[in-house]
Amino acid sequence: QVRLVESGGGLVQAGGSLRLSCAASGRTFSRYPMGWFRQAPGKEREFVAHISWNGGTTSYGDSVKDRFTVSRDNAKNTVYLQMNSVKPEDTAVYFCAAYMGGIVTEARGYMYWGQGTQVTVSS
Repeated sequence: QVRLVESGGGLVQAGGSLRLSCAASGRTFSRYPMGWFRQAPGKEREFVAHISWNGGTTSYGDSVKDRFTVSRDNAKNTVYLQMNSVKPEDTAVYFCAAYMGGIVTEARGYMYWGQGTQVTVSS
């Protein structure tokens, strides 16, 4: 079992940066690839980023590629999402989750979702 808690959200101006953290409890954290998703009001949950268990492989959604960077520190049981050059359309609640299998861009392949952290980008 893994419990995930996201933090680091807030209000940021367009073009600015923000770093989200996802802290995990449980000794098995390092076994899991991890993902970040986001959900804006009235929209479906959208894939943002995925990172392998050791951080060696990453992938990103098209809308955030070249602006966001996912990383992890297994010694600290934490996954990060560095958000640069943010845009108003990045406004959403951001979630982290542990990847169980299937297509990495689909939310149904993940478990142990955190409660989310709100990111609001002003224009």
